[in-house]
Amino acid sequence: MTSPVPSESLSSSATRPKRAVVTGASSGIGAATVRALRASGWDVVAVARRGGRLQALAAETGAQPVTADVTDGGSVERMAAEVLATGGVDALVNNAGGAWGVDSVGDGKLSDWEAMYDVNVLGALRVTQAFLPALRDSGRGSILMLTSTAALAPYEGGAGYCAAKAAEQALAGTLRLEEAENNVRVIEILPGMVKTEEFSLNRLGDKDAAEKVYAGVEQPLTAEDVADVMAYSLNLPHHVNLDRVVLRPVAQAATHKVIRRPLG
Repeated sequence: MTSPVPSESLSSSATRPKRAVVTGASSGIGAATVRALRASGWDVVAVARRGGRLQALAAETGAQPVTADVTDGGSVERMAAEVLATGGVDALVNNAGGAWGVDSVGDGKLSDWEAMYDVNVLGALRVTQAFLPALRDSGRGSILMLTSTAALAPYEGGAGYCAAKAAEQALAGTLRLEEAENNVRVIEILPGMVKTEEFSLNRLGDKDAAEKVYAGVEQPLTAEDVADVMAYSLNLPHHVNLDRVVLRPVAQAATHKVIRRPLG
């Protein structure tokens, strides 16, 4: 998918390129989104906990690196102050998130549930609240929430992650209703099976187990596939709002139906 050039960034009414803040930018979909937005003319602030990775991404793309932890309110406040001290913001990409564990509800670890809710839901809330005034002031603000098809259908071993992503989806839907009068559009992107270097590894804690998630699946989505859709949605004319976009690999017809071919 080819992203349209954001026409607002080139119009006579704009005095600067459009500027986006991308959380969870140190790897995977977040890093790919920074690259996609920079390639289509955006100024980008790349936010994550791992400063070394951000510096490498900044050297590659020209993004502005800012280290912050979305689960820490003070860290988010400091990050937002640093970002806003250097200019306005036109888009916020709430990409930071993650999943931990595949236990049943009966055996689920409360700490895993709390961690997933904190980063996926409260993290998005903290960052959104920090930048919402600037997004309103922009006159062309956008909030993009990266949720998951897990928000749409529960599956065994996924209750904690499904619950967190469903809550994040509710946050996106409510924001869309509340902020339309401020010309802030709210976009939700819901990927299915995406093979990245860290998501399944962090969830399962074992490289072999992580690889088995994708075993036999012909062409699972890549981080670049998702980032391409995210950049496209933000580069559309501002009056066009892609409320909810579901994307999956062809091999994943539904959350519970994945085509796996014999290996070898």
